[in-house]
Amino acid sequence: MARSKKGRAVSGWVVIDKPAGITSTSVVNKVKWAFQAQKAGHAGTLDPAATGVLAVALGEATKTVPYITDALKAYRFMVRLGVTTTTDDAEGETLATFDARPEDAAIAAALAPFRGEIMQIPPQFSAVKVEGERAYDLARDGVAMDLAARPLWVESLEMIARPDADHVELEMVCGKGGYVRSIARDLGAALACGGHVEWLRRVWSGPFEADKGVSLDEIERLARTDDIDTLLLPLELGLADLPELPATPEGAARLKNGNPGMVIASGVDYGETAWASYQGKPVAVGSYQSGELHPSRVFNL
Repeated sequence: MARSKKGRAVSGWVVIDKPAGITSTSVVNKVKWAFQAQKAGHAGTLDPAATGVLAVALGEATKTVPYITDALKAYRFMVRLGVTTTTDDAEGETLATFDARPEDAAIAAALAPFRGEIMQIPPQFSAVKVEGERAYDLARDGVAMDLAARPLWVESLEMIARPDADHVELEMVCGKGGYVRSIARDLGAALACGGHVEWLRRVWSGPFEADKGVSLDEIERLARTDDIDTLLLPLELGLADLPELPATPEGAARLKNGNPGMVIASGVDYGETAWASYQGKPVAVGSYQSGELHPSRVFNL
């Protein structure tokens, strides 16, 4: 006999405006506890020192996490010029200091190579795996690693402000897998003055915005009460970048059983990823083929 899952079968998204000083995993665990949810996950880790959007998926919404992870994200961050650190942010130990301070025009020119499809080397203190171990664990043990460069799409990277000679505020819109700390490190190297991230905020991630996020104080205030569900956003927000295809009654029944089902489609290409709905609820996400959706994930709502 199968064991029943502990917790509530609650599904949807909770957008947290994450404060500094807490890990993403700790935020997810707190939200899961507050909602008494059976299952929880998040769409993109933020460093403990970072703030901003941390989108937490509950229940069936965890099946849509990859689509938020793949979506564009925007970051605001301050680069401290003249100092490099072990972690490429203000949490690390100083490696070197530099006297040079570039002019605004030099910074603007140096940003150009960081736009578009770039190759980026992750920070030594990162979650990248090296022979089965996390890079940050090896870095803490004093191991220097030659981490492989990874592709990153940078939609835009602009200078927002120059508060003083030592600081430059930037905004970047990029795809998944990007490290803001690497941008600061590499920009400092390009300018021959060194640099690291002093503070970082994820402004938005896919359809989710930090300014509309919920504080952890609010989560704790409403934890395990009937009012906690007022903070829940619909599962289908995780599918916002995909076309919605209404399913026929017969198609919905087939899709719920994991089989291809007939949908009403317009302007969708063969093989395109889409999601099917029936009577206003998401049924499945998958590949559209000749009038049917071939499901890769089915929602049990």
